[in-house]
Amino acid sequence: MKLVKIGLVATAVAAAVAFVGVGRPDFARGSAPAGRTVTVAGNGSVESVPNQAGLSVGVSSDASTAQAALAANADKAANAIEALRAAGVAKADLQTTDVSVSPRWDNRGRQDGFTAHSSVQVKVTSVSRAGAIIDAAVAAGATETSGPSFDRSDRSELYRNALKAAFADARGKASTLAGEAGASLGAVQRIEESPGMQAMPLFSAAKDSATPVEPGTTEVQATVTVTFILS
Repeated sequence: MKLVKIGLVATAVAAAVAFVGVGRPDFARGSAPAGRTVTVAGNGSVESVPNQAGLSVGVSSDASTAQAALAANADKAANAIEALRAAGVAKADLQTTDVSVSPRWDNRGRQDGFTAHSSVQVKVTSVSRAGAIIDAAVAAGATETSGPSFDRSDRSELYRNALKAAFADARGKASTLAGEAGASLGAVQRIEESPGMQAMPLFSAAKDSATPVEPGTTEVQATVTVTFILS
């Protein structure tokens, strides 16, 4: 009788263990190892010649009172803006960035009237006209100019092309690493884009002219970090 009872208990335990394993392949076969991946950074760039420029034009005036200085400077600013418009700059491409008046001091630290200042930011949609536009502003009385800064009207498209180049660079690096590890490159698991896009001047030269302006070459850069599955 004892042997029969022991046999029944053993059978019941075995059945319970088998039931626990149903629907739980990890218990039955053990956990599968996590998939291997490789993460690389890719860099891409696109070179182009800028097709637009930005520059700043300013005027200033001195007078015994703030009101007189501001009035005199308003006339100068109006003349400069009129000259810019006559040189081909659209009204929408002109933006006033400063109108100010402040005390003027002599060498002894005593107030000696007031100085008014104003400046306008100019968008030049044709780089070849930048020099002539600067000349026109100065001829009309502008006493300050700064710039130019160069850009591309299709910067977003250039950046997308740089992103494509960056991804291709990342895939090439990952493929090399996978080969060295004796694996094959699989699907992309994750992509991260580095924030911001950059435009770097590569070369600028000047020609013989009244006001030489050469755009040189601009490089738009992009960086991505990509994780690939290895198989």
